[in-house]
Amino acid sequence: MDTKTVTDHLYYPVSALKMERGEGVYLYDSDGRQYLDCASATFNLSLGYSHPAVIAAMKDQLDKVVHLTSSYQSDPVNGLVQRLVETSPANLTRVHPKVSGGSSANEGAIKMAQHATGKTEVITLFRSHVGQTMMMASMSGNAFRREPFPLLPGSMQVPDPYCFRCFYGQQKETCGLMCVDRMDDFIEYASSGRVAAVLIEPISGNGGNIVPPDGYMQRLRAFCDEQDIALIFDEIQTGIGRTGHMFAAQHFDVEPDAITTAKGLGGSGAQVAAILTNDRLSGLPAHHHSFTYGSNLLAAAAANVTLDIVRQPAFLANVRNTGDYILERLRHMQLRYPAIGDVRGVGLMIGFEMCEPDGKPAVKLTNHLASAAMEHGLILRTSRYGYGNVLKIRPPLILTMDQAQEICDKLENLFMAELAQ
Repeated sequence: MDTKTVTDHLYYPVSALKMERGEGVYLYDSDGRQYLDCASATFNLSLGYSHPAVIAAMKDQLDKVVHLTSSYQSDPVNGLVQRLVETSPANLTRVHPKVSGGSSANEGAIKMAQHATGKTEVITLFRSHVGQTMMMASMSGNAFRREPFPLLPGSMQVPDPYCFRCFYGQQKETCGLMCVDRMDDFIEYASSGRVAAVLIEPISGNGGNIVPPDGYMQRLRAFCDEQDIALIFDEIQTGIGRTGHMFAAQHFDVEPDAITTAKGLGGSGAQVAAILTNDRLSGLPAHHHSFTYGSNLLAAAAANVTLDIVRQPAFLANVRNTGDYILERLRHMQLRYPAIGDVRGVGLMIGFEMCEPDGKPAVKLTNHLASAAMEHGLILRTSRYGYGNVLKIRPPLILTMDQAQEICDKLENLFMAELAQ
């Protein structure tokens, strides 16, 4: 079949571009054009394309054994468990690696909380993503994701800590963190009173790169303790060094009851995920949550190398430094281009919000800029599957300062071409 015939048979639409190879932070199409990938593929290439250490580890494991039932021990999985415990918050001492991706990791953490607390309901945030399965779509904060399907009961969404567009119309300096305190009302009037868990992305991924204000996470931790609710951090995107710390929980200095991790854990694209919990959430029988290709040995080998690289202090410092540089450059651009309404981020998890002259979300402009960026050799992704107005900058964590400057220079050129009055 030729390329056109093949795309006719694909269930979903794809770009006309055909990509042929990737190296580091760059992707190359079939015509040889180079693109700096600010989306890290699907926000999962923490070490970029074809990192030599990751590829070597996978090749070495190929010569031994590719897959093994999790009934037995293996060096790759044992190593993964050890490394995750060593690099996560100190209270997280249990690792469940037999999950196949972020969605199944989040579902498993919810089951663990339900099993441990004897309660059933789950609180998520308005713009949360949390996964693609039927359970996770039911708990998503986006109506367009839930609309076609029969929703599973047992969850409710509450306002997120979106200071730029505060649900309560407050200013963050004086709001008193109503977005936490008013959860009491949601539990009292919108739930059954049997809430098992709060599932939260520490910084929203698909929802618009919303960074909580100072004190939010501590207040949320205290609230969950008072209500006997498990606090689960969905770190599918924020984990494995993305914020300049191994996990965003460490950036915010909070110990959740569980962390879910996937995406960047595979380094250069290996499919691997895990659930980390404290002792309180341990004890869920294995038959309640277990997937054939969880604990895959090739993926575990890739994850071990990835963790050994990312955990190095100098590596994490570079994530913070390059992220700070991009944020500073974006804020200078914001002064010159009124359409940039807000710039926010931590480490290399960065977003900037596009606005109409009246301050409303400029969704059409956001999508246009993402498309036009390709002509400048830059791959950008937008928030909420194209329904949102935030452009995201999340390149591989191996980004150098020269490459951070290249991103910003390309953005300057993009804005001059598309936003200049």
